[in-house]
Amino acid sequence: MGLRTSDLRAGLRDVAPLYFGIVPFGLVAGVAAVEQGLSPLHAVGFSSIVFAGASQLAMIELLGSNAPLAVVVGTAVVINLRMVMYSASIAPYFRSFTARWKTVCSYLLTDQAYALSIARYGEDGETDRLAYYLSVGASLWLVWQASTVAGVILGSGLPPEWGLEFAAPLVFLALLVPALKDRASTTAGLVGGVVAVLAVNVPFHLNLMFAAVVGVLAGLAVDMMGGDE
Repeated sequence: MGLRTSDLRAGLRDVAPLYFGIVPFGLVAGVAAVEQGLSPLHAVGFSSIVFAGASQLAMIELLGSNAPLAVVVGTAVVINLRMVMYSASIAPYFRSFTARWKTVCSYLLTDQAYALSIARYGEDGETDRLAYYLSVGASLWLVWQASTVAGVILGSGLPPEWGLEFAAPLVFLALLVPALKDRASTTAGLVGGVVAVLAVNVPFHLNLMFAAVVGVLAGLAVDMMGGDE
């Protein structure tokens, strides 16, 4: 299957600004893995297999505290449940892909790849969907792995005053703000964000899924009441 060069370039152009958030996030993941006792080989292998920032950090923390493996895996699954919603949303655009490409796309699915791709697909029907998605997803994978390796090499040598722990929230904000195009989506984003903060103490990070559901319901309610009129 040939990939349209113009859409490959478009994907790289659109995702490039997000690298500034991904790099420090990856550095933190690499440093955390080393600090929790993982060997460099295990840390890099773990990053390449899991490839999920928030759940990756949570798993590293649990592994460092000698939590049972079932708890570690269960926590990662709960944190990544939002990927089920992403998959259901983007799946109709992937119907024409072969099983092999669908498998690759599922591995590369991230918040950033989903947000950029679904926005691009909604603009017109001319985009080479596979080319654009692979450009975004694969480049994010490469940047994440390189950043994680750098964090593993640097170990605990990064100054805490750099505040790298704020990288992840900044990335998500950069994705969220452009998506708030009308009253319904704005309501969904605001309600979901508030609920996630208020329910932060819910066990196993279930506050994220709870907030997502409440936010979606709030957005649907506004839409049904004619919130965009």
